[in-house]
Amino acid sequence: MSADAWAAEPADPARAHRGGVTTLMSQHFTVATVTTLRHALETKVSAAGLVGDPGFDFVLAVHELVTNAVRHGGGHGRIELRREEDVLICEVTDQGAAADNLPVRLPEVDVAGGRGLWLARQLTDGLILTRRPDGLTATVAVCLEPLSGPDISAALGARQNDDFSSPGEGHE
Repeated sequence: MSADAWAAEPADPARAHRGGVTTLMSQHFTVATVTTLRHALETKVSAAGLVGDPGFDFVLAVHELVTNAVRHGGGHGRIELRREEDVLICEVTDQGAAADNLPVRLPEVDVAGGRGLWLARQLTDGLILTRRPDGLTATVAVCLEPLSGPDISAALGARQNDDFSSPGEGHE
């Protein structure tokens, strides 16, 4: 898929609102639009009811995934933020050639960088990495009502891919 195809890709109207699922944001990004994207994401996350530290944490987690896509995923990508019942789910998709074993652990203190996936996992209720033939999709989720919200593993379960183990299985 070319960069032009990414830019021309419209949001899927069939997914905009179906059975408790509402697409809140769906757009292409590049290095030039990362800051604007973060501000738009903050607005959408806050409007969905995730405010204060939890909202800031979620936006930071997504921002880490977006900057990873720019750095390691071909310089551009696509973000989709949706609400499924009381769960916010954000997918960041890029066209990078993902390594077989992406590090989702905290690197040594003297290592520069390498904390983005670890932060995304720590700051959300779930992180799933899905390898596709043309790139990688990183999905994070957070319950809007953590004590009474649905089991997010059910909302994300269909996204799991055999190429990556779950975050608790000790990625390298």
